[in-house]
Amino acid sequence: MLDLLIQIVGTCVLLRLVYDLVIGVYNFFLRPGKNLKQQFGSWAVVTGATDGIGKAFAFELASKGLNVVLMSRTKSKLDDTAKEISDKHGVEVKVLAVDYSDVSNSNAADVRPGWAQSVEKTCKDLPIGVLINNVGTSYEHPEFFHEIDDGKVAGLVNLNVVSTVWMTRIVLAGMVERQAGAIVNIGSIAGRRVNPLLAGYSAAKGFVERFSDSLHAEYSTKGIVVQCQAPAFVTTKLSKIRKSSLDKPTPKVYVKSAVKAIGYEPTISPYWVHQTMIYVSNLLPDSVWTNYVMNLHLSIRKRARKKLAKGS
Repeated sequence: MLDLLIQIVGTCVLLRLVYDLVIGVYNFFLRPGKNLKQQFGSWAVVTGATDGIGKAFAFELASKGLNVVLMSRTKSKLDDTAKEISDKHGVEVKVLAVDYSDVSNSNAADVRPGWAQSVEKTCKDLPIGVLINNVGTSYEHPEFFHEIDDGKVAGLVNLNVVSTVWMTRIVLAGMVERQAGAIVNIGSIAGRRVNPLLAGYSAAKGFVERFSDSLHAEYSTKGIVVQCQAPAFVTTKLSKIRKSSLDKPTPKVYVKSAVKAIGYEPTISPYWVHQTMIYVSNLLPDSVWTNYVMNLHLSIRKRARKKLAKGS
């Protein structure tokens, strides 16, 4: 009887693995991307649009024929990026300099961040079909929460959480009116499970994921899809990784997969290697995962502190 039970369990596990493999191959290699312009609208908004993943998103969406609104902190970099996109893809490009770290507002009657009014004004008459909430920040290196400074604590909330909430709220009304839209919130593999020494970042990205899942459930019947994309490492300034590899793609490589995934699963890591990493990590018991990440981050912290000490 025990032997039969073991065989049944083994067969069920094998069938599930085969099922997951087949679905994974289809989703990442065979499934076509959606016609974003036709299904959702002719304009896209990208935050954090002058570097890394955000800039790659802007170029890739423009290559699909969407006009783009670029939002980031530095006006000169926005203008340069806008010219590059316009020259290459011939679409209309608008720019708006926004400091998402500054949530103050001189108007006491308006509870929103001060930048919300200018964003609302810029987007008001545009049929925004796609919003990419990409702007964000992380730790300089893994660290105990009490050791990071107050500015970083505020930035983790303002850049990752506050920006995502209010940018989403600003474009939603128009999407509901048109009964079409796609909102992509950039999460992180760090937000999927416990991440000691990255607690503030992990929690902020965990919020982004749950926020996205819940909004998708609210608005999917209104023609609006809300998706959280959770990448692992990409070669960007934020990650401080300069050399690309199979598991650390360039922003351009990553974003090709990311744009292709828009409109499908509400939560996904769109680059197949990253999704495989998440799948394998989810097989580990919580205690094993937590101990592994804690030891890994302690090692990175030690090297980072040693490097900083040499530079001081």
